[in-house]
Amino acid sequence: MGRLKWIFMVTLVALLLSTFSFAEVKVQDLNKMFYEARRDRDMNKIQNVIKTIEATSNFDKDTTLLTVLADAYLEYGLWGVSDKEKERTYEKARQYAEMALKLDPKNGRASYIAGAAIGRLAQYKGIVQSLFMLGDFDRYIDNAIKLLNENDEEQRLYKTFAYIAAGMRNRDVPWPLYNYKKSEELLNMAAKLTPNYSNIYLELGYLYLKTGDKTKAKEMFEKVISMGPHPWLVKTHEEAVKTAQEELKKLK
Repeated sequence: MGRLKWIFMVTLVALLLSTFSFAEVKVQDLNKMFYEARRDRDMNKIQNVIKTIEATSNFDKDTTLLTVLADAYLEYGLWGVSDKEKERTYEKARQYAEMALKLDPKNGRASYIAGAAIGRLAQYKGIVQSLFMLGDFDRYIDNAIKLLNENDEEQRLYKTFAYIAAGMRNRDVPWPLYNYKKSEELLNMAAKLTPNYSNIYLELGYLYLKTGDKTKAKEMFEKVISMGPHPWLVKTHEEAVKTAQEELKKLK
């Protein structure tokens, strides 16, 4: 009897371990699918990520699943939905990112997503309300920069995104004051972390247009066109190239 009990316990432990392993693989597979969807702007894949996670039992109790889901909604809002659906999609991105942060306040990726979603949502609000939203934006983006580990490949990319978001905030938002010097510092910090991400130089180009330095702006736009894509952000690069080409035409 004792031997049978021991066999049962060993079998139970093995089953539990295999279940945990399967769950971990599932999360990793969904995260990989999200990266592929973003890289290629693949509508079917990003919809599959969203549907699969939302159909997963107790996904709202898993900070990683919530983070991937929030990221998928943020990206889906950028290029996958009509203009009238964008605000609702960004709201979902913020909601799920904040749910992930309640489970794990040190989740740097979720902090970035929450901030980025708020930044997108601000454009749909009135001036007064959007200014109030800046406090939440700053808090989330600052936390992301502090929390994300640049020695980890995935986290380094999100830290880069956070630096870009902070740089754009200092460049474009009039309250409390435009801070072009700070914007340049932040965007250059992003370039130091991920030098092969073309959007950084696109944003620097816009910054130099604002400061009146057309020579530097031209250099940045030309750099976008001449460089290759970041392997995780191919379609984003292609869009940046088209935008840079349009800006160069205006400078002639």
